[in-house]
Amino acid sequence: MPVKPLALTMGDPAGCGPQITATAWHMLRGTETTPFAIIADPDIFEHLCPTAIITNIAQAADHFALALPVLRLNAPLPVRPVPGAASAEFAPAIIESIETATKLTLDGHAAAMITNPISKAVLYSAGFSHPGHTEFIAALCKARSSTDIRPVMMLVGGGLRVALATIHVPLMQVSQHLNQDMLIEIANITAAALRRYFGLPSPRLAFSGLNPHAGEEGAIGREEVDIINPAAAALRAQGIDIVGARPGDTVFHESLSGQYDAVIAMTHDQGLIPVKTLDMWGGVNTTLGLPVIRTSPDHGTAYKAAKAGTCRADSLIAAIQLAETMSRNRANDQ
Repeated sequence: MPVKPLALTMGDPAGCGPQITATAWHMLRGTETTPFAIIADPDIFEHLCPTAIITNIAQAADHFALALPVLRLNAPLPVRPVPGAASAEFAPAIIESIETATKLTLDGHAAAMITNPISKAVLYSAGFSHPGHTEFIAALCKARSSTDIRPVMMLVGGGLRVALATIHVPLMQVSQHLNQDMLIEIANITAAALRRYFGLPSPRLAFSGLNPHAGEEGAIGREEVDIINPAAAALRAQGIDIVGARPGDTVFHESLSGQYDAVIAMTHDQGLIPVKTLDMWGGVNTTLGLPVIRTSPDHGTAYKAAKAGTCRADSLIAAIQLAETMSRNRANDQ
């Protein structure tokens, strides 16, 4: 069953976005991949790939085989981007691209959105008020639904699916951010997403522990005893298949061996290290808990690689393919 086109954001035009998007188009245009269109200034693809200006994302399929479909921004970029040279002048266009892709996906014109990397520092210098990319998209979705949204970051790669309980929190403060209600909510969001978007009718989850050896029953920290394991027990009472805190040095091997469909890691690095070790170039960041499907390459703007012209598109290609798979599974779930 065909799905609607996918919407790509421009990302930072001085970063890797133009190069990896062009490479992804070159590699995917002759395959059965769902056509995608990018919201951008078409001039950033000069010398990278042919482009076709479209006015409606539904037109992407008509042009995808021969040119990268581009939905123009409301205005051209104020200056020509120099690969590797970040500039606050691009902030309004970067924001517009994200807003447009979110709207197209919320309105059902695009099956999913894939976001190219941005620099928060560039956006902050232009008055951007959100903590990051994910929070901005969540705010845009919340404005449409007027309901609270908890975005959950999940990394997919190397045979693992790893959701994060905390993200950009200093390690010294992680325990202050953990509580039973939050872990229960994150696990429910993760389980629901695995059912709807990953085709797993009865997903099996595991919490990682926060402390070495998962705390050894309180001998090396109380978070497992007081927070993580009670949350797992409450989830099992709800019918969620989840085990309590497993040691962080073994739980990912257990998941890779097939015991769990996803691990909920307590900290950012605890969850990202195994994924990036197993698949440094092809990992994907997907945001659960949104009313839209959103995936993204699991890396930043790569200004140095953009300047050198050596950007690799593996992660963007994987993000496009995952967004397509999630879209198809959602269609089958309805």
